[in-house]
Amino acid sequence: MALLIWSSIAAAQTVYYTELKEDVGPSSWRIIKKSYAEAMEQQADFFMIEMNTFGGAVNFADSIRTLLLNAKPKTIVYINNNAASAGTLIALASDYIYMQAGASMGAASVVNPQGEVMPEKYQSYMRGLMRSTAEAKGRDARLAEAFVDGSVSLPDWKEEGQVLTLTPSEALKAQLIRAEVRSKEDIFRDLDLNAPKLTSYHKTWIDHVIAFLVNPLISGLLIMGIIGGIYFELQTPGIGFALVLAIICAALFFAPLYLQGLAEHWEIALFVLGVILLALEVFVIPGFGVAGILGIIFVICGLSFSMLANDYLDFKVSKPGLLMNSFLIVIGSMILSVVLMVIFGKNIMQSSAFKRFVLQEEQKSTSGYTVSTPKINLLNKTGVSRTVLRPSGKIEIEGVWYDAVALDGFIEAGEEIYVEKHENYNLFVRKTTERKA
Repeated sequence: MALLIWSSIAAAQTVYYTELKEDVGPSSWRIIKKSYAEAMEQQADFFMIEMNTFGGAVNFADSIRTLLLNAKPKTIVYINNNAASAGTLIALASDYIYMQAGASMGAASVVNPQGEVMPEKYQSYMRGLMRSTAEAKGRDARLAEAFVDGSVSLPDWKEEGQVLTLTPSEALKAQLIRAEVRSKEDIFRDLDLNAPKLTSYHKTWIDHVIAFLVNPLISGLLIMGIIGGIYFELQTPGIGFALVLAIICAALFFAPLYLQGLAEHWEIALFVLGVILLALEVFVIPGFGVAGILGIIFVICGLSFSMLANDYLDFKVSKPGLLMNSFLIVIGSMILSVVLMVIFGKNIMQSSAFKRFVLQEEQKSTSGYTVSTPKINLLNKTGVSRTVLRPSGKIEIEGVWYDAVALDGFIEAGEEIYVEKHENYNLFVRKTTERKA
């Protein structure tokens, strides 16, 4: 009796289960990769993916395909409704394919986000992937190629000029799948798995946060936060929290993209270099020239390139059209941010929420506060700006340097100025060329 019980326990096999029910992209690749790592830790006998996807990026589909082709456990793909485009490529890489009644697989031509078929070089690459994947698993390579290319002649399976899409019964007849099923239990029975130990991947809160942050809408809002924070920091020097906001938004933008394998070190460095060039243009280099233009270009490119996979500016590995979409998201978000700052900027800075971050109490002399002011009358005195006034900076009058604020908003270093107002410890100056007669 004890021997029978031990034999039953020894025969029990482990099936590790995970899902792919979204577009094939960085998020799904990350989940599949983590799931497979857990399956290996548990020494699972089978690695099973339940699939319902309309496709996605070829490079991430190829990563999942490669993982399945080289997997140590036996691999199962259970098509529960759809395995279109990149989903078909992934399914063909598994050892066993099962399809739910009413499901379909195929239509794997490479298309852009608008659904338009891409040029031949993209189709050729996809045909090669499909063909080699089918051959690796002993499936009909010509059928796999017909999923991509409508010119492949298969009169028994499709009309001339149409790409191949198969129902469960057709895929079974073509010997591409093992069986048509209605549940995971049907799969286990077909594989003679008697009460297998089923473990599955459970998404963590980090997975949900990352998936939320890489949403293009959220990425656009974070870009607006970056630009808005920098804008307010330049408009209200010394406050500091606006710069902190920009840094937080930048971290939330880049961190999930880096974890997903999209943002590379050089792309983040490109963005940082752009910000440095802009800062140099604003605070060090007078006027607006090469540094400022390069800074804007580097910032836009750093943000855009980080949103999609590329091999050092080789974008063939990404889904066609994503590069243009990335630039549209970044540039659109920046323009919208600037427009909103111009329209609402002053109102925001005067709002009660904004003022919580700014010292509002007056330091009156009755409370014991004193202020150091120039003891001589400097009204209408002329001098020279020693630093750029944007609008504050340093001026020199009669050999003495003072802090001053430009009433014109911007005065270059070395320009002649005169003192128009003197309030408390602040000197307010204008260019002598604009002095009223």
